Amino acid sequence: MEDVDTPRTAPGAADAILRSLEVHGFEWDGPVMVQSQRFDAYRDALRQLGDRVYPCGCSRRDVVTGTYPGTCRAGLPEGRTPRAFRLRVPATPIEFSERLHGRMAESLEQSCGDFVLLRADGIFAYQLAVVVDDIAQGITDVVRGEDLLNSTARQVYLCQLLGGQVPRYLHVPVVRDSSGEKLSKQTHAPPLDDTRPSQSLWRAFEFLSHRPPEELRGASPRKLLDWGIHNALSTMKSKFEEMLRGQSEVSGSRP
Repeated sequence: MEDVDTPRTAPGAADAILRSLEVHGFEWDGPVMVQSQRFDAYRDALRQLGDRVYPCGCSRRDVVTGTYPGTCRAGLPEGRTPRAFRLRVPATPIEFSERLHGRMAESLEQSCGDFVLLRADGIFAYQLAVVVDDIAQGITDVVRGEDLLNSTARQVYLCQLLGGQVPRYLHVPVVRDSSGEKLSKQTHAPPLDDTRPSQSLWRAFEFLSHRPPEELRGASPRKLLDWGIHNALSTMKSKFEEMLRGQSEVSGSRP
């Protein structure tokens, strides 16, 4: 449960999310990990990173380009006091494999510079918390919106430094409204209707171009999800077999 930014966390939001998942047929196979209860783990990670982490006295207005210029990298300039703590990034690009885009590489030095792990207000940064949690839970695959692709290189680098197994990443297109804005609370997108979970799942399948059979209309969320899993696997198998046939035909046409 990503509630590390405690001032922005609405009371009862976590319980509402879990209830919504349950009524839509989703389950979890272990205790729910809550970031706001794991600050000791994040402190341990900072200590493990050692001198790769350094204090920074800059404010947001000092970073005008979005890429940190390294002002405090060699020590705090005179007159400045520690505010946040940043991670030194390497000069060489971070390479990783993305399941949709293939092999990728990003220069953290150019894209963001040394990035914050502990904010000036004492809150641990999302980038640190999510990596520490993924390692603790043994996460092997991360599937999320493409709007988070620009975070991946930072998380891969942190995972490597902390001795974790880098997950496989897949970033999918986000759903947008008629004006091109991503559906979210900020754009006033309506929440899921927990009183009609089967209807919500049916609409989701249709949006993803998966048409459930009519006899499943009104079926339980669990039955709909079971159909969705089977249908997705069958589609993947068909596409894989089609790809193999195409390769065989190409090979057979060669002299």
